[in-house]
This record gives sequence, structure tokens and C-alpha cells, in this order.
Amino acid sequence: MDGSLNRRDFLKLSLLGLSTFAFNPIKAVLPPEDQVEPLGIGRVANSGILVYHEPSFSSQRVGWRKRDTLLTLIDEIHSPYGPQYNPTWYRTVGGYVHSAYLQRVEGAYLNEPLDTIPEDGQLGEVTVPYFQALRYVGRGDWFPLYRLYYSSVHWITHIDEGPDGTPWYGITNDRLRVIYYIPAEFIRPIPIHEISPISADVPPQEKLIKVSVKDQTLSAYEGDIKVLHAPISSGVSSMGVTENGIPTDTPTGIFNVSLKTPSRHMGDGDLTNDPEAYELLGVPWVNIFHAYGVGFHGTYWHNNFGNRMSHGCVNMRNEDAKWLYRWTTPITTHSDWFKQGRGTTVYVIE
Repeated sequence: MDGSLNRRDFLKLSLLGLSTFAFNPIKAVLPPEDQVEPLGIGRVANSGILVYHEPSFSSQRVGWRKRDTLLTLIDEIHSPYGPQYNPTWYRTVGGYVHSAYLQRVEGAYLNEPLDTIPEDGQLGEVTVPYFQALRYVGRGDWFPLYRLYYSSVHWITHIDEGPDGTPWYGITNDRLRVIYYIPAEFIRPIPIHEISPISADVPPQEKLIKVSVKDQTLSAYEGDIKVLHAPISSGVSSMGVTENGIPTDTPTGIFNVSLKTPSRHMGDGDLTNDPEAYELLGVPWVNIFHAYGVGFHGTYWHNNFGNRMSHGCVNMRNEDAKWLYRWTTPITTHSDWFKQGRGTTVYVIE
């Protein structure tokens, strides 16, 4: 493809994804106590977060950091001021921020592009803080579309020359079937062994998932043996009738995993380049267990586990959701976009 995006526009877009690699603490402007090797980098994962003078919500507010700002994290504090379910705060330049809406991205790196893409597609994980994907619409025209985030998972289906002359991957949206592009270096192809089934030899009837809404925890069992215990964020209770008539509480009862997908576009399903729109691209490691579409999945837009946060689904840390996806039945392969079947029993109690 011969893109007509000019160099200035391309560089502006590239900085969205590459900013971690050029980011270093500016020690000259830091007080002496902050002139240390930083703990890491955090991305502001919602519309904005407040900076406090002390690690407490009752402390003086001293600043505001908008969505996708990258913060130098100097130290991690488990604050005696809480909140009890998530007392983790970070000291950053200028004050303290709570961890609820901060995504750790210091592991960001570039990747060697593949030469070819498998016919069924190749799963890939974004390894830069974020990047505004581009949609090719013909005649050399590229337009910004969705913003893709660190640790989100997508189906790579094409490899072409991007607007800068380097290899770019074409990603096929699992919901809308539109294709948009991102530099190939920004996505890590996920190897087969990394998503192979876990405990496939254990009889399916011996696997059980228990969710406690009260405790905001999930436990997985093989017979009487607990093999996973993890914090979650379940659905925020509905206040009256919702717009679509579906309650936002996580439903309680006994269910079965009925559909699995490693990557899901959740939200309104609009084509937009607005990062504030309700569009969650590449939600990873999804296990659906309810007719309303409620399921378990990974989460990159908050880090507030132990507190109700969702529209009904059970939010999990990505590493826990990935483990659960590999462990549950029906068993999936590396090329399955979706897998249906009566699978692992799920027991949700209030």
C-alpha cells in the first residue's frame, strides 16, 4: 500500500505508541529524594486521575493527569489510609496517585515482524503503551481509528507496507470485521505453547469455578483442590432499569462456560477515533457463562480489583484471565476465534 499520510502526521501518531521508549525521568527538575532509579512507568487508564499531596483521598489535591499520560513511578506504597480493598498508591513526580486507574507499562518493547501470517490469523499482544490504529480506505488515504492499548490481544490477519514504509499488521476486528493497521513492531505474536490448554487431562466434571461477589474473589477447583485464587471486579449494581433492560449486577446462580474467545471488541460497536468512547478493543481471554454475555475476561482499563467496577462481567487481571481461559472447557486451539459448547461449571454467590 502507498500511504499518503505526511511525515509530520505520522510522527505525531507514532509518538502515542513510542513515548515509553523515549521516556526518561528528568532528574534535573526532581528534588534530591526523587533522584533514584524509577520503579516503573504507569499509564493513566481512564479520563483522568488526581494527584494528592499524601497517599490518601482526604489529602490535598495537587494536580490532575489526563488519559494516557505516562507517569514515572518512583515508589509503591501500601497506604494505611486505604482504601482497604486496594491500598496501593504510587509516589510520582509532584505527589501521589492511587493505583485504581493506572496501568503498569514499563515492560513495553518492540518486536521482530513476522514474514507471513497464518491463514486463520495470528493472535498478538500490544507491547507499547498505546497507539492510534489507522484504517486504509484506498487511494493512499489513511485515517485514525481505534486506540489500541498495552496488553490488549488482537487477531493479526494481514501484513502490508504501512504509511512510513515499514511492515504494519492488519488487524481484523472480531465484532465488526473491519481491518485497521498498527506497526508490526508494536505487537508480539503469541506463540502456540503460551495458550495451550492447562489440565486437559482432568475430567471436565471435576473442574469448578466459584465466584464470591461479597469477597470479590474467584477460585478454581480440580475436585477438592484449589488451583487458582484471584481478586476480581464484578458488576456495579444497577440503579433502577437500565437503558437496554439488562441489569449491571453480575448474575448469581449456577452456570456453565458456553463460549470462549481470546479477543473481543466490547462496548457500543461504533467506528470512532475518540479515546473517550465506550469501545474496548482486544479484551483478552474471555469466558462467557451467561445469556446476557456476562463472562470472565482480562482488564487493561483499571487496576482496582477487589471492588465492583464492571457492567456485569467479572473483570480479572490479565494473567489470571489467561490462565482461566486455558484451563476451562470447552478446550480451545490457537486458531479458534470462538469456541462454543457446554463447558466448566460456574457457581456465583452473593
